[in-house]
Amino acid sequence: MDKAQVFLYVIIFLFSLFSYMFLSKRKGESSIRAKLPPGSMGWPYIGETLQLYSRDPNIFFANKQRRYGEIFKTHMLGCPCVMLASPEAVRFVLVTQAHLFKPTYPMSKENLIGKSALFFHQGDYHIHLRKLVQGSLSLEALRHQVDDIQDIAISTLDSWASGGHVINTFHEMKKFSFEIGILTIFGHLEAYYKEEMKKNYTIVDKGYNSFPTELPGTPYKKALRARRRLSKILNEIICEKKEKNSLKKNLLGFFLNYKDDEKGGEVLTEDQIADNIIGILFAAQDTTASVMTWMLKYLHDDQKLLEAVKAEQKAIYTNNCHLTWAQIRNMPITYKVILESLRMASVISFTFREAVADVEYKGYLIPKGWKVMPLFRNMHHNQEFFIEPQEFNPSRFEDPPKPYTFMPFGSGVHSCPGNELAKLEMVIMIHHLVTKFRWEVVGSQSGIQYSPFPVPLHGLPARFFEEPTS
Repeated sequence: MDKAQVFLYVIIFLFSLFSYMFLSKRKGESSIRAKLPPGSMGWPYIGETLQLYSRDPNIFFANKQRRYGEIFKTHMLGCPCVMLASPEAVRFVLVTQAHLFKPTYPMSKENLIGKSALFFHQGDYHIHLRKLVQGSLSLEALRHQVDDIQDIAISTLDSWASGGHVINTFHEMKKFSFEIGILTIFGHLEAYYKEEMKKNYTIVDKGYNSFPTELPGTPYKKALRARRRLSKILNEIICEKKEKNSLKKNLLGFFLNYKDDEKGGEVLTEDQIADNIIGILFAAQDTTASVMTWMLKYLHDDQKLLEAVKAEQKAIYTNNCHLTWAQIRNMPITYKVILESLRMASVISFTFREAVADVEYKGYLIPKGWKVMPLFRNMHHNQEFFIEPQEFNPSRFEDPPKPYTFMPFGSGVHSCPGNELAKLEMVIMIHHLVTKFRWEVVGSQSGIQYSPFPVPLHGLPARFFEEPTS
């Protein structure tokens, strides 16, 4: 054993000792006379992180729930955690007692997105920012963006079908979602700014889930530098919009027009605006792209269902004519396919919260400072709530699911404010895809990879072909 290994083991031992002392102290200080939930804390400090990331997380969580029930403890990513897998528990954490559980993210991720992003906050700041985002993404606002979103979808599909080459569907869907995000935030952005945003955002995206070391040349270090460049680009755009007095009803316009009357007309700083813009791009891109990739796979695997969706879409299709808002809101089969894709894929398997005080739930103690993780995927795949949950069956949504059993966009004050935009993207993409194109999956049609969101193996390699017009 060399000196470097000895040093590493000493560091791990010290971390383990500190973690153990901290947990013991917390349990001793608690004023609540309740016991911790059942479960295993795994190895000192390391906890069960390796078990989670070395296997399918669905199996990891399902095995835990079978063994310990709907509330259990574990230790991962250096943090003690309580995991919850019942509708009542999710409602308790995210809705009725949400003030006892603050949103929490690793510091490395906050540094890349920006500490002022709304989903890192609670209280008045979060309320004001959320209203601005919801205002720019309301149904009334989105109906005015339908034609522009369709133009992007048609251009994207044309590029996929040109030459019949194999594409990585997930990567291409990410590009599509990024374009929609830019449109929603800025409106029509100059080509130079769009390319600079895309180039630097891609670097930040690659470093987001990398090991957070600032050693030169590492993905995380490159991401930090690209994040600083993004701030400069955004500041240039903001200054230009102010000079031209071009404050339209997009998200940037909502941010720039905001004044807090309770604080003497205080406005958002450029850094606050930049953090929230980058946060919205992160929230909108990978998740939506993952679900759309899964939806293409599910339709490809069920040709009978695909024909039903085609029939619905072709009934309202007029050559070279865009969808109307009324048509978009009246696609029952397609919407059920979207909902079932959201359930099956469960791209957001869980969410992170942190207890801000000692909390008792059903006789169990959730100590202050512990992470709390409502497990959405466990409920979406629970046969008590969804019959034959591993089967892709859109007809199950002919009746609404029980409350707090289906939460693809979260729930409560921190639920996703962009859920209507995400569904609009999916509807428009599916319409133009099935009415004008066909596709075939290349290579293995099974398998899942996690990066970190679950996507079909290799991003679902596929070829797209334009259907001849009749």
